[in-house]
Amino acid sequence: MINLVWLVPLLPLLGFLVNGLLRKRLSKGLVGFIGSGTVLAGFVISLLIFMEVKTEGFTSQIVHLFDFIKVGAFTVPFSFQVDQLSALFLLIITGVGSLIHIYSTAYMHDETNEGFARYFAYLNLFVFSMLLLVLGGNYVMMFIGWEGVGLCSYLLIGFWFKNPEFNKAANKAFIMNRIGDLGFLLGIFLMITQFGTVTFGNVFAQVPGLGNNSPVLIAIAMLLFIGAMGKSAQIPLYTWLPDAMAGPTPVSALIHAATMVTAGIYMVARSNVIYTLAPSIQMVVAIIGAATAVMAASIALKQNDIKKVLAYSTVSQLGYMFLALGVGAYTAAVFHVMTHAFFKALLFLGSGSVIHAMGGEQDIRKMGGLKKYMPTTNITFLIGCLAIAGIPGFSGFFSKDEILANTFASSPILWAVGLFGALMTAFYMFRLYYMTFSGSFRGTQEQEHHLHESPVAITLPLIILAILSVIGGYIGLPEVFGTKHLLAEYLSPVFAPSAPYAQEHHLSHSLEWILMGISSVLVIAMIFWAKGKYAAWKDQGQENTGFAKFLEDKWKVDELYDAIIVRPLFSLSKFFQDGIEKSGIDALVNGIGKGVQWGSNQVRLLQNGQVGFYVFAMVIGMIVLLLISLFI
Repeated sequence: MINLVWLVPLLPLLGFLVNGLLRKRLSKGLVGFIGSGTVLAGFVISLLIFMEVKTEGFTSQIVHLFDFIKVGAFTVPFSFQVDQLSALFLLIITGVGSLIHIYSTAYMHDETNEGFARYFAYLNLFVFSMLLLVLGGNYVMMFIGWEGVGLCSYLLIGFWFKNPEFNKAANKAFIMNRIGDLGFLLGIFLMITQFGTVTFGNVFAQVPGLGNNSPVLIAIAMLLFIGAMGKSAQIPLYTWLPDAMAGPTPVSALIHAATMVTAGIYMVARSNVIYTLAPSIQMVVAIIGAATAVMAASIALKQNDIKKVLAYSTVSQLGYMFLALGVGAYTAAVFHVMTHAFFKALLFLGSGSVIHAMGGEQDIRKMGGLKKYMPTTNITFLIGCLAIAGIPGFSGFFSKDEILANTFASSPILWAVGLFGALMTAFYMFRLYYMTFSGSFRGTQEQEHHLHESPVAITLPLIILAILSVIGGYIGLPEVFGTKHLLAEYLSPVFAPSAPYAQEHHLSHSLEWILMGISSVLVIAMIFWAKGKYAAWKDQGQENTGFAKFLEDKWKVDELYDAIIVRPLFSLSKFFQDGIEKSGIDALVNGIGKGVQWGSNQVRLLQNGQVGFYVFAMVIGMIVLLLISLFI
């Protein structure tokens, strides 16, 4: 089955081509079937590949298709690497992706036939690009997929392109990602210069020869991480992600759960040998991850747009994943990618169900009491909130606490920062839940009249994701429970090359129990605090002031970037346009043109069509020639 891995990305690519080229001819039913069916078929093949990969003794396999670049001795093969890490990501991308596609068939049904087909074409291309990213057997292949998801995010965020604000959000995402992509590209160039190859196995085999914390290795690790900061929305390149909410809600789920934002996590996890041998950059990764987790969580506390709360939640959760990568807990980071895909897709799709029922309303201050109108959405959304908060028994508990335990073993200070972020997460998620589903309805009578549970194409993916949000964590039960950590055992061949160079940190089982107990008790306390404040919340018309207003305004980061980057660059470009281009270059070019025109006008006077003038000119010419011959 491994040799047929190329079918997994090929199927959504075919879906993109068919729906894109025949968008004016296909019915919505056929478009939805092709779009969803290709990804679902990819999931079935991915599942068969996963079953083969998880067998004991399986080693990484390269499926070579052809040589993509060949310059002298330097070759970049178009090949796929199938191992435990890529097989797991295949399942996440195609599994969650297929549920989002099915959900979209109902959510986007009001679009025109052509718009509906265009949407599914973009969605299929998005999945294809992410599959190419995780399957690529070298950094160039990864970069092609990397750029593909960047393009697709631009197309989908700006899907409703007639709205200027949505276009601005799409441009912002595209430009900020290009900044990170430049770092990734420079890292690839440095690898080629240093190692003469970009194939994972060949690069990782040569990395130990550079030594621990060598300048070249530090540069490569930092450049790759700059790429990851852009794609996975870390400080300072995170501000595009909340604005990505401009796209349709299923797109938000796809970007935030199954595809784009996890690309940076995958890249760092795949490059584990490089980062383990560059511990100084690992610490940078951990610090930026922890800072992002807390900063984004604090902003989410005061957001009132249901999708914006979830967007900042994603930025915060990605921070936890980078915190795990930074302390060398690669398995914990990948584990959280998986559980986060389940509950974040559930939460975004649940928010879409709410927005659908509310007629497009996204302000949670105008909701309330929805649980009696939307029981299925209510229960599944509650499960998502319990999972992301890290309540014992839910998937998020196991992955979040594994990250915090590994962080404590490496740095108790970073653990305290991470725990603080986890407490804020529990508070803002249940603020969101109670303001949306509890209390009395605060919307208009017309909205209340139309409130209803969403159709089965929307609720079925919610139910499946809710089940996964409960049971998904049991694949990573920690050893403190007296069991094997199945995911760690499964992923061990991927991270084995970096193990000899990793710093050993061990916690006693008793300390692990204490840490889990502390976080669980505090998280539950935060939930009850949120319930007390927001379960019966009523809009008093009060505006936030002071620090609360500062959080509502997102730490004024967009304004800061505008003041220190955008406006100075705009002024500089204006100077070049007016002072140099128009007054200098254009003036010179236009001046030469005007000079030639003036000269031609003077010469034209000699050609006036009067015979007498021509005879006069000939006589003058003859006299001049005669004088020259006589006196020279």
